[in-house]
Amino acid sequence: MFEEAQLYSPVTTGEDGSVTVHLGDDHPGVNDPAYRARRNDIASAALAWSPGRPVPRIDYTDTEHEVWRTVCEHIAPLHEKYACRAYLDAVAALDLPRDRVPQLDEVTAGLQPLTGFSYVPAAGIVPLEEFYGSLEDGFFHSTQYLRHHAVPLYTPEPDLIHEVIGHGNLLADPQVAEVKRLAGAAARRMQTRAGLQMVADVFWFTIEFGVLHEGGELRAYGAGILSSYGEIEEFRGMQIRPLDFAEMATIDYDITHYQQVLFAAESFAHMVDTVGAFFAECDDDTPARLGVPEKAKAH
Repeated sequence: MFEEAQLYSPVTTGEDGSVTVHLGDDHPGVNDPAYRARRNDIASAALAWSPGRPVPRIDYTDTEHEVWRTVCEHIAPLHEKYACRAYLDAVAALDLPRDRVPQLDEVTAGLQPLTGFSYVPAAGIVPLEEFYGSLEDGFFHSTQYLRHHAVPLYTPEPDLIHEVIGHGNLLADPQVAEVKRLAGAAARRMQTRAGLQMVADVFWFTIEFGVLHEGGELRAYGAGILSSYGEIEEFRGMQIRPLDFAEMATIDYDITHYQQVLFAAESFAHMVDTVGAFFAECDDDTPARLGVPEKAKAH
């Protein structure tokens, strides 16, 4: 179980309207005043946005473009080796630039004809109800900042690289996009915190960190794996279990480290059918039916 807020640096607004992103003490950019100011500016642009208005465009720096290029250069060969075929096909279909940071409206322009999804800006944490619920309507809340340039292949929090290289490419696949819409509808059906948390936990172990068997090999489809240069080379060495939604909703895991337990679908089609059916059918009574202990549900 986890709290989504642990994934993001808190963002606050002062009485004078100033926006501050509070980086953790171990964040690579915590002692870099220029990076911290940059994060504040990008968060401020997201907070100033409202639905119906154009998504703010960020004037990315040469340093930020170089971070994007570095990640793309290093992770593309790993995708060929470890990603499932549907993801690779989706990458080709979306065809995002690899030599510069794409704007969110560019991602939307690519996704619209493929799956109808749009990207909207997020300063940081988005409440579970809003983040997942918006998926039903075809909206994905995305950060716009990039990780610190000192460690381009590492980030302690979801940045634009995770949101786009991971989730954006996945959303270019119509079947994955439909599973995400079903997850959004499931989240909106829930009237209890336990029900909503169950949706979030299953989403974590599938859309974020899902793996599957394909061509006699274990391959990844989860955005968290496919956007992580380090984790993508380690996931085959983790403890691999078959899809088990009850276990997903009860297992303890640490979001700050590589996932030690992963759940594998028998194939891409099996993932789409089984995970999609779970999101389509689950309700507030599902945790009890699955035998999720009260202590775990009261999260």
